[in-house]
Amino acid sequence: MNNIKVIIGISTLILFISSSFRHELFNSSGDLAFFDQCIYLISQGKPPVSSVLGFHVLADHAAWILYPLALLYKIYPSVYWLFAVQSIALALGALPTYFLALQAGLKENLAVAIVAVYLMYPVVYNSNLCDFHPDTIAVPALLFTVLTARSRKIAWFCLSILVVLGCKAVLSLTVVAMGIWLLLFEKRRLYGAIAIISGTIWFLIANWIIIPYFGTEAALLNRHLYRYSYLGNSFSEMLQILLFQPKIIFNNLFSIINLEYLCFLFLPVIWGLRSQYLIPLISIIPCIALNLLADHPSQKNLVLHYSLPAIPFLILVLIASLAAGKAWLKQRRAIILWSLVWFLVFGKYGFFSSKYLHNIDNWAATKEAIALVKTKDSVLTTDIISPHLTHRQLISFKYNPSQNIAELNKFYYVLLNVRHPGWAATSESLSNLLNILKNQSIFHLEYQQDDVYLFEKTIS
Repeated sequence: MNNIKVIIGISTLILFISSSFRHELFNSSGDLAFFDQCIYLISQGKPPVSSVLGFHVLADHAAWILYPLALLYKIYPSVYWLFAVQSIALALGALPTYFLALQAGLKENLAVAIVAVYLMYPVVYNSNLCDFHPDTIAVPALLFTVLTARSRKIAWFCLSILVVLGCKAVLSLTVVAMGIWLLLFEKRRLYGAIAIISGTIWFLIANWIIIPYFGTEAALLNRHLYRYSYLGNSFSEMLQILLFQPKIIFNNLFSIINLEYLCFLFLPVIWGLRSQYLIPLISIIPCIALNLLADHPSQKNLVLHYSLPAIPFLILVLIASLAAGKAWLKQRRAIILWSLVWFLVFGKYGFFSSKYLHNIDNWAATKEAIALVKTKDSVLTTDIISPHLTHRQLISFKYNPSQNIAELNKFYYVLLNVRHPGWAATSESLSNLLNILKNQSIFHLEYQQDDVYLFEKTIS
């Protein structure tokens, strides 16, 4: 057990340093700005309506788990709390993994090997480098859910379910699928029924009441459902295609990119995927189906966080195969070596020596300009700078050159890195904006260095 504590501690440290370093190198983006701003506003007792995306935080995924996270911001408001929470959550998944392995009858050395498999599964490390998403908190919660169901600890089971549902509305589908598995195959009828009922109720409440109340269908379509654009431009159109034009869905499902995604997903754990022990994978059907149905490549790789809900149940299959002596790899060294190889292949640690250094040539100038933003007044900047300045009510990285000057005048500060415009702008558009600002008497050029410009409003 002491070994597991050490492993969790080291893993937490590695994950936290990695995500923090990525952020310091100006590789964070709009998702982090959205969550950081909303949690900051909650901590200040203000409505968490994001100026980054333009809607209430509960209109995003009905992720109420963000509200208790705001207590950390009351101690001291810092985005690094989110990196710490995410790192701890992902590393903490090793603990229920270890106990589930022992519970299944594995010896200590193989239980530790399964922990290593979990921690080196590429999505764990890669999703930690994907800004911040509450989905990461659901990973250990799902593992604890299975552990408590098998241990018949109903109070802890219910608490774990509650945490999972609070992370993201769509995870209610995973909870329902898990409930079916627990009910029919694990012979935990009460636990399965609780999961099915709670998952179904929360799905209906979140999607029919909370999200529509705090947002609009148009906002949701713009934020998430563009990934399924081939299904239509509204929920009603999507439903009609799902029911009456299944050929469109089949054509999208059976594609090379989907085959590639499934191969990448299962290769790191293929040594333990024996057919007679695959029943826990019932629980991953909603997650995998949503990824396969999407026509946007972001959901079909191991770089982002969209496959996180599958990890706990892949681990359960490995444990079952290994406990029955049917896994293709049975020795700890071989299991760890296999996982290490696929982590080296799919892990995005290499970004720290390549794409994450893209902004390094004027990094110091950007940091100096940020330090000159001394008040909580409104800021217009780029998407990669915005997560460093989100503790205010109005910040944006969206400027349309066709907008009138009145729109620009909403901002007290304008901070531009023309050399590195980020993902939401181009150097040309920022150069045009720069020329406009230079010709506006109400904006004063406060700082200029290495293509980094900070303007400050001179008239309130």
